[in-house]
Amino acid sequence: MTKSNTELSLEKREELLRALKARFEKNMNRHKGLEWAKVEAKLEANPEKLWSLNEMEVTQGEPDVVGHDKKTGEYIFYDCSSESPKGRRSVCYDREALESRKKHKPENNAIDMAADMGIELLTEEQYRELQKVGNFDTKTSSWVITPANIRKLGGAIFCDRRYDTVFVYHNGAESYYAARGFRGSLKV
Repeated sequence: MTKSNTELSLEKREELLRALKARFEKNMNRHKGLEWAKVEAKLEANPEKLWSLNEMEVTQGEPDVVGHDKKTGEYIFYDCSSESPKGRRSVCYDREALESRKKHKPENNAIDMAADMGIELLTEEQYRELQKVGNFDTKTSSWVITPANIRKLGGAIFCDRRYDTVFVYHNGAESYYAARGFRGSLKV
């Protein structure tokens, strides 16, 4: 990624900040005790993070603040769209899985897409934390970071919410479905 590719125009930056502020104020249950002015100041000081948040936004992830790391001072954003982000579905888990497919390859994979956006896939633990502030993925599912021992054997894990319960499942890492994407996290 070159610097010019990660800079938003003034107009785009202001549009994104308005959207993030509106979402922040509408969903205070996700970030009790945090103030938008402090989040905005941190965002203004980190334009490359704004670019990543914009990538989350344009792929319909609806990023929002879900926490604050008191040790580092960083704000934590997750994709908070009700279903797995539409612009990130129908992807297999990683490049190795993509390259292993002989026919009907998906256009991309979750790990590379996240890296290109400057974000990380949620871990299973993060996914469960997200589910404490709302009901997400009741019709879709999301790839999550897969432990190395599972990936080494060809598998990958994904999560969803059904019957008011968070489920963790496995699949071949090369599989992809129209209703499965991935959620990301970003620290600012």
